Amino acid sequence: MQVIADRIGWLVWISPPLPGARHDMGAAREHGIIDALTVYEFPAAADTAYQGAGPTVAVPQRRRRLDPETGRYRKLSENQKDVNAAHARRRGPGERINAELKNWRILRKIRSSPNQAAELIAAVQTLMIANA
Repeated sequence: MQVIADRIGWLVWISPPLPGARHDMGAAREHGIIDALTVYEFPAAADTAYQGAGPTVAVPQRRRRLDPETGRYRKLSENQKDVNAAHARRRGPGERINAELKNWRILRKIRSSPNQAAELIAAVQTLMIANA
């Protein structure tokens, strides 16, 4: 499932589930999230799984590549660490929504097909929005 939250941590949308294992970027593309963010030039903050999603999707700096001389990862500069800290603060409200969803035991224990789970997810989304 993909989750979209606003800046202050209110749930906006939960995607229907997809069958099988999907990478976050693949699921976001399949649901049209990446295209919508690009077309409407809507800024978003995401984790490193969304690298390459386009100019409107901000992702944190990843660790640098292996240093061929030492065989170790190169460390991030202090400036890059500061940028990542600011990015984490920006993503915080969305992560809170994900944590709330994980508190719904019924979503943790889904054993049905994704087609049947979509109705359950829609009901949880309705309850979360109504209680907000």
